[in-house]
Amino acid sequence: MSDRTSYISPFSTRYSSKEMQYLFSGDHKFKTWRRLWIALARAEQQLGLDITDAQIAELERYKDDINYDVAESREKEVRHDVMSHVYAYGKQCPTAEPIIHLGATSCYVGDNTDVIILREASELVLKKCAQVLRNLAAFADKYKDMPCLAYTHLQPAQLTTVGKRATLWMNELIEDVENLEFQLSRLKLLGSKGTTGTQASFMELFDGDEAKVKQLEALIAADMGFAGCVPVSGQTYSRKVDSYFLGALSGVAQSAYKFANDLRILQSYEEMEEPFGKHQIGSSAMPYKRNPMRSERICSLARYVMVDALNAPMTASTQWFERTLDDSANKRISVAEAFLAVDAILQIYINVTDGLVVYDKVVARRVMEKLPFMATENIMMESVRRGGNRQELHERLRVHSHAAAAKVKLEGGANDLIDRIAADDFFPLTKEEIERELDSRKYIGRSVSQVQEFLADVVAPVLARYPDAGIKAELNV
Repeated sequence: MSDRTSYISPFSTRYSSKEMQYLFSGDHKFKTWRRLWIALARAEQQLGLDITDAQIAELERYKDDINYDVAESREKEVRHDVMSHVYAYGKQCPTAEPIIHLGATSCYVGDNTDVIILREASELVLKKCAQVLRNLAAFADKYKDMPCLAYTHLQPAQLTTVGKRATLWMNELIEDVENLEFQLSRLKLLGSKGTTGTQASFMELFDGDEAKVKQLEALIAADMGFAGCVPVSGQTYSRKVDSYFLGALSGVAQSAYKFANDLRILQSYEEMEEPFGKHQIGSSAMPYKRNPMRSERICSLARYVMVDALNAPMTASTQWFERTLDDSANKRISVAEAFLAVDAILQIYINVTDGLVVYDKVVARRVMEKLPFMATENIMMESVRRGGNRQELHERLRVHSHAAAAKVKLEGGANDLIDRIAADDFFPLTKEEIERELDSRKYIGRSVSQVQEFLADVVAPVLARYPDAGIKAELNV
């Protein structure tokens, strides 16, 4: 039975996926510590220290079998998490106990583990971003030639297409993917730097042999799947690394917010709609309502991520000399929750884009309400070609347009602009010729080609890097 008397993070119960939650779990952290201790022992043995195969085999035997009761009991006595787990590991591995954590400081396991989790969590974010892009790519292709109203200043402007608008959402998310990929491409382990980053303890272990001390880091990095370690550091890796990654996550949140905000407005216009469950309740008071609660949740979580990302630069800028400990409490919350929140956002984003609804008749009706105004330029140009005066035509169109707009806004009547122009003898066009200018596809420019080119030239190479894993996202609530 769940404990309802203590605070439990909504990321655990409502929002984030089990995969992302596990990456930031204690079990994953402590198992990674043990992998790092094994990598250290293996490298030290290879470089000539008196460490036996039997000791390493013993460490390997218990790498995933953590005696948490021993570690937790020990921590209550010594108030030090790393040394408590060194102690617990030693109790399971009495032969290897003397060489566990040899030469290392706490940040050897703590910071290197944080870097490893940064990589793993970012890779999961990228896979989910790719699934969003895959969903939106199918949507954009399907609706690439469906004209719809485009807006500037949230006022109807010229036309675009439903599919072309989707490419705008995709383009921003692709920029976020590329940014996060770039941060991953330059991510390095802290390595074995020692208490103040000078590697003094390892120089002592290897009798001043700098080549071996340098090779020790290379071996550890290779064992953990990294190209190398940071060239210099204090006791910790630079906290600017966290700032870079949280900045990239903030970018994902910004892009998701833009999509969700647009969809909320479109749902208000009744042009598009997020998925709505068969038994879903939109309002406790108004049974007819179909509120965009999923998109609203994206926006809500995205705001949290954007604000949370400010923690990392504030922490990075206030680290004193080789290290302080005022980063720790903030870092373990802000970094983890940034990833958990972005994971939650992407879960919803995948879910919504997998079931977007377009009401094509509403879209067409709203286009036709405004299209007569948009067609005036074409009508004017054709009239000029037939001998009309451009300036006089422009003035008459202005007068007719304002009169038609007034009828719509003040009287609630239909847009009669075309009738007004057809009745004006100054225009050398029949009503049938004028109505031919009301083909909405004449006003979408290169929308169709832009969608096709974007999907082929920009989206396809990104998706090729992330094979379709068939990710579906069922929401908990």
